[in-house]
Amino acid sequence: MAGTIIITGANGSIAVHAVQQLLSKAPDSTLILTVRETSDADPNTGRLQETVNQFPKSTVVVRRLDLTSLKNVHKFAETIAAEVIQEKLPPLAAIVCNAFHWNMIADPELTEDGSEKTMQVNHVSHAALILRLLGSFGPRGGRLVLFTSDCHYPGRNTLEIYPPGLPVDLDELIRADPDTDKRGRGFQNYANSKLAILMWTYALNRYLEMVGITQAIRSCNREAFKLTDFQDDQFSKISAVAIDPGSIADSRALRTNTPVTLSYMQRFVLQPLWPILRLLIPSVRPSTDAGADVADIALSRKHARERGYLNLLMPGPSSEESLDEVKQQKIWVKTAEWAGITRENTTLKGGFQSRRPC
Repeated sequence: MAGTIIITGANGSIAVHAVQQLLSKAPDSTLILTVRETSDADPNTGRLQETVNQFPKSTVVVRRLDLTSLKNVHKFAETIAAEVIQEKLPPLAAIVCNAFHWNMIADPELTEDGSEKTMQVNHVSHAALILRLLGSFGPRGGRLVLFTSDCHYPGRNTLEIYPPGLPVDLDELIRADPDTDKRGRGFQNYANSKLAILMWTYALNRYLEMVGITQAIRSCNREAFKLTDFQDDQFSKISAVAIDPGSIADSRALRTNTPVTLSYMQRFVLQPLWPILRLLIPSVRPSTDAGADVADIALSRKHARERGYLNLLMPGPSSEESLDEVKQQKIWVKTAEWAGITRENTTLKGGFQSRRPC
């Protein structure tokens, strides 16, 4: 499937292996790899560049994208959309929202937009990126790959102290209230971001699927509809999947903004013992396996017709709260508000206010 594939956080543990798989399996694709630090002096970006250099004939561009700045996200999306229109880039075939943040050792951080950093990086900025770029997909559609976790499900993750859940006032999700229990509340912020991602994905798929239904109705009674009120049928060919890639034994995330006990657990338990652990706990796996899964999903080589939640490539079920369609719609509307998405700056016209674009 030739086309442009965007990957955020492309120098991450899973993403580097996904890039290697994409370049191997789809060498005619154009990869836009986004990172916070584009210099090879950054060890993670250097590792990514080493992977890319193994495929000199492939078209790969590494670009900076700061997900803590919605202004930067919107500008990046506008640039990509313009390059597709100008045929400097092929139409999009996939967006892989891999970048993430968590913080379990300090008070919550605020972005320049005034939002809690974990929620903005993991969810809000990715939602903005996707909604700004839906119109840049080709007529064959494509894939949207987002990342959730078993921690969205109360009681499923051993790091959980406070269960995930949407507050009545959804704005609490983007506020950064300090707490004495930095580890517990930091992980809860992360878990809530993964819950929000999953619920938003369900809502997004409903809007994308609605296009196909609308097209079928139009063909029977075209006079009943204003065609300008709806987007092209290609949108019904875009599918969104929120995947739980498992517990990644070699992920550098366990060494970033985490208590030292997690680093020790990774070094002395997860990494040396993962071949044995995975026999007892199938979700424990290396980043190579997860990267291969991500590539296959992005290329629609696995679960091509699947939408929604995949746990280690197996469809659902997700948590009871995540399946609440009323709450899904609330997080959909609120996310658009947080992300600066309006009817004027996205081609998907569902559930958005008409306001001045971000």
